Amino acid sequence: MFQKKMMDVSAVMAANQRRAVAAGVRVALGTDAAVYPHGLNAHEVEVYVTKLGMTPLAALETGTINAADLMGWSDRTGALEPGKWADIIAVDGDPLRDPRTLQQVRFVMKSGVVYKQ
Repeated sequence: MFQKKMMDVSAVMAANQRRAVAAGVRVALGTDAAVYPHGLNAHEVEVYVTKLGMTPLAALETGTINAADLMGWSDRTGALEPGKWADIIAVDGDPLRDPRTLQQVRFVMKSGVVYKQ
């Protein structure tokens, strides 16, 4: 009984998410609900593309421009501009062609400090 209800609710939730994306609702990547272990949120970008119908660019923007703006942090982060935090990752490949490349990060810089070379 509970499994059926969860499946029904999940289907409605997914349909509502697709409608929201199609209507232009801005989405920010991330959660505090422990859905993914820390460091694995990049999978969410792939889900946005494959399940919610976002373009790869729109999915990337959920973790950059949109997240910064929706949190009120656009003055500090969300774009590579002078005076901002300089949070950068590098991957092999083009995430605009294959968002899964974001799941294999090769380089990490946070606030101008390199954490992974």
